[in-house]
Amino acid sequence: MTTTAALDTGERTAREKVPGAAPRRRRSGRLRRVGLPYLLLLPALLLELLVHLVPMVIGIVVSFKELTQFYIRDWGTAPWAGLDNYTLSVDFDAPVGEALLKSFFTTCLFTVLSVALCWLLGAAAAIFLQESFRGRGLLRTIFLVPYALPVYAAVITWAFMFQRDNGLVNHVLHDQLGLTGSPPFWLIGDNSFVALLVVSVWKGWPFAFLIIMAGLQNIPKDVYEAAALDGAGVWQQIRRITLPALRPVNQVLVLVLFLWTFNDFNTPFVLFGKAAPEAADLISIHIYQSSFQTWNFGTGSAMSVLLLLFLLVVTGVYLLLTSRGRKAVDA
Repeated sequence: MTTTAALDTGERTAREKVPGAAPRRRRSGRLRRVGLPYLLLLPALLLELLVHLVPMVIGIVVSFKELTQFYIRDWGTAPWAGLDNYTLSVDFDAPVGEALLKSFFTTCLFTVLSVALCWLLGAAAAIFLQESFRGRGLLRTIFLVPYALPVYAAVITWAFMFQRDNGLVNHVLHDQLGLTGSPPFWLIGDNSFVALLVVSVWKGWPFAFLIIMAGLQNIPKDVYEAAALDGAGVWQQIRRITLPALRPVNQVLVLVLFLWTFNDFNTPFVLFGKAAPEAADLISIHIYQSSFQTWNFGTGSAMSVLLLLFLLVVTGVYLLLTSRGRKAVDA
């Protein structure tokens, strides 16, 4: 055993004396450590390229073409339109641009109300369920049911509930509580905006609840106990401790809710069908109608590109402002 150990020591000494051997081993090990994460991410990047980036590039190309039903079989042969589709979309004095602008403002109002209500309900439920009591686990499970349900099943259920004659909403509001003089229409007219907002908030607030509840786990309970000893009430603790500690979580949460809500297509499409009422004409369903009902895919693609640019600008400005605010707080 002594002879074997001596031979091994001699071999290691000889290898160490070979110039460049150890640095090469270190470099190869470093390359493996650095390249392994990119290798593992390669399948996801390829899928992202196929599923999102390639259709996005095709959509941008289509927005510069006069693609109608006459060229849908071979869209590459459609005439080149240049910026005509964009000019038509932003001409707010013309019917197409005026309708797009009205849909844009409707979507902005809908997004602001939906995100605000989702955050408010989610924050209230998360703060309420921080204290231990009997049945807390059951309530957490019930609150997460709307988020776990498939979108189509949930929205179709709401569509049945909003029926005028035999829907559950009118049965409760009109037949049971007598709050309305006659059963209102919920899926047409001005009430369609309220119906869409209710479904969006019901579907989205459990996500806010889940994220805020996770963020609250990082706040030590000792801080609240010390604040209570100093005489701080519940509202003062929420204002001075909870909200500042949740600021990084809320910044990401609000951005995600904004993007999801502004781009939401499934909810209005399943709730109203292919033709949404004017009061609930969100820009996503408006672009769909402009493309597949008028068969003017070039104009619809131009609207989609404009929507993409708007979301990119809003996201960039939001991230810039929130990063500056975070740096100011840290300083």
